[in-house]
Amino acid sequence: MERKVSRIHLASEPDIIHFLQVTWEKTLGSGFVITLTDGHSAWTGTVCESAISQEADDMAMEKEKYVDELSKALVSGAGPADSYKFNFSKESCHFSFEKILKDVSFRLGSFNLEKVASPAEVIRDLICDCLDTITENQAKNEHLQKENERLLRDWNDVQGRFENCVSAKEAVENDLYKRFILVLNEKKAKIRSLQKLLSEFQELEKNIEHKRETPTCSEMTAARDPIYNASTDEEGENLPDLSGSAPAALRRDDSIISSPDVTDIAPSRKRRQQMQKHLGTEPKMAAQEPQLQEQEKTRW
Repeated sequence: MERKVSRIHLASEPDIIHFLQVTWEKTLGSGFVITLTDGHSAWTGTVCESAISQEADDMAMEKEKYVDELSKALVSGAGPADSYKFNFSKESCHFSFEKILKDVSFRLGSFNLEKVASPAEVIRDLICDCLDTITENQAKNEHLQKENERLLRDWNDVQGRFENCVSAKEAVENDLYKRFILVLNEKKAKIRSLQKLLSEFQELEKNIEHKRETPTCSEMTAARDPIYNASTDEEGENLPDLSGSAPAALRRDDSIISSPDVTDIAPSRKRRQQMQKHLGTEPKMAAQEPQLQEQEKTRW
């Protein structure tokens, strides 16, 4: 069985504190017992599940939502103090409560209570329940305090381990950075040496190519000279030797011109040209024959 005691103020007697106790077995929606006291007198009543359902129907609300509103008003005391208004008539023993929304209020429920003949016993039970609740809350508080201390120790332990991990991580990072710098410097030095070797090799290759190109040009020039000389010799062999034939032709021309029988200049020119043709061919053939004989001798 669960119990809940709350402090309320009645609208008819706002200066007097009243205590409201609600007791239920399973859930608040299955029914509960309500007890009201002002410290001198006591009133009690039982609210069954059918009455709760009837109140929900009258309010045009779902039962679950209505039970939630009952719990907020009678048990949990959720919301501001002026969110609910309680009314009780000692003459008729009618208890009702309303919910206030701004300037509008609507009734949540109303129950008929009965006056208790021996209020002292009810008040004693109420005080005992309050003390039991206080003891239970103290035990829970102690348990929560111990749990909090344990969690604090665990947190300190985890924090210490975390700090150690952070220190170890920083040490490892510093070591890795130092090693990385060493490796990086070695790689840079190796790259510079390779670049130097590459530049030297390229320079050497250029020098070798330059040296190869220079004799090639001289060889090409030397190869061209014999060919040029050979072609000149051949041309010289093919040219006719007019050194011997030219004086003879001139002497003949002079004899023809000085001859007294020539009276016309034009015929003598034609005759002279024909004679030069015949004289030019005979010495040429005569000059070529000794050259052919010399070439045959050199071949053998």
